[in-house]
Amino acid sequence: MQRRHLLGVLGAGAAAWALPAAAQTAFPSRSLTIVVPASPGGAIDLAARLIGQKLSEAWGQPVVVDNRAGATGIIGTDFVAKSPPDGHTLALVASSHAINPSMVRKLPFDTLRSFEPVVLTHVVPLVLVVAPSLPVRSVQELIAYARARPGQLAFASSGSGGAPHFSGELFKSMAGLDLTHIPYKGSTLAHPDLMSGRVALMFDTLAAVNAQVKAGKLRALAVTTPRRVAMLPDVPTMAEAGLPGYETSTWGGLLAPAGTPAAAIGRLNTEVNRILTLPEVRQHFQNAGMEPGGGTPLQFGAFIASEMAKWALVARQAGIQPE
Repeated sequence: MQRRHLLGVLGAGAAAWALPAAAQTAFPSRSLTIVVPASPGGAIDLAARLIGQKLSEAWGQPVVVDNRAGATGIIGTDFVAKSPPDGHTLALVASSHAINPSMVRKLPFDTLRSFEPVVLTHVVPLVLVVAPSLPVRSVQELIAYARARPGQLAFASSGSGGAPHFSGELFKSMAGLDLTHIPYKGSTLAHPDLMSGRVALMFDTLAAVNAQVKAGKLRALAVTTPRRVAMLPDVPTMAEAGLPGYETSTWGGLLAPAGTPAAAIGRLNTEVNRILTLPEVRQHFQNAGMEPGGGTPLQFGAFIASEMAKWALVARQAGIQPE
C-alpha cells in the first residue's frame, strides 16, 4: 500500500465511522490507558502523549500513557492483547510490530488477529547517512563504492529487527551489495562510530540525525519516503537517487484488543483523525521529524498486513531466521 493512500485521508475516517448519538455517549465510560511498548522519548511515546492529552480534553476522561518496554515491543503489546476488549486499553505500536513475526518464531499473540486496528497515527521518514570521510556524495556513488569492496563495509542500526535494520537489508538486496550489519543498542550509540568512519552507513530517523547532518558531521544521501521531507529539502528520495521502488519508514498506530466493540473503535478513530488535523499537533510532529497519519481502521489493518509481507520477504532474502 502506498503511503499516499494512508496520509491525506483524515476525513475518510470520520465519515466511515459516523455513529448514532447513543453509541457515542456509551464510550468512554472511564479513564483510558495507552500502552507504549517502548521507553519514553521516542516517536510513539510522543504521539501517545499528544493524542492522549487531546483525547482527555475532548472526552473529559483521564488518559494514562503506560510505557512497557522490552523485546522490540512484544511485552507491552502482549499486555494489550490480553486486556479487556472494551476500548479503554490501547497500544500505540511501532513498525517493529509488523517486523517481529519475521524475527520471533513464537509470538505470544497473533499480529493481526489479536487486535482491532484503530488508526495509523504517524509516519517517520528515514535518512540514509554516511560518514563524511567516505568518498561518496550520492546513492549511486555509494553503491559503486560498496560493490568494489564486497564484505568490507558495514552498516549500523539501532538494533536487530527494527525498521532501520531492515531498511539496510532492503538496500543490500535491491542494490546487490555485500554489507555487514552491526546492531547497536539505540541509534545514538551508533553515531560516534558512524561519524568516525568505523561503520560506513546507516538508516536512521530524521529526528535522530538531523542535527549531525546540519553540522556536517554526517552526510545525508537520500530519504526513504516517496516524497522529499521539509527539514531536508535538498536531499533526494531513494527513487530520485537511482533506486526506484525503494520505500521504507518507521510508523506508529493505535491497536485495541480483538473483540473491542465497533462503536468504541469508531469513536476512537473519528476523534484521533480530528486530533491529527490540529495545527499544534501537526507542528509538534513536524518538529520531531514525524508526519501525521490518519485514515480508517480498515486501511490501517491492510497497511500492517502489507508491511508484514514486505519485511518477511526482506528477511528471507537476507537469510534472517526467526528465533
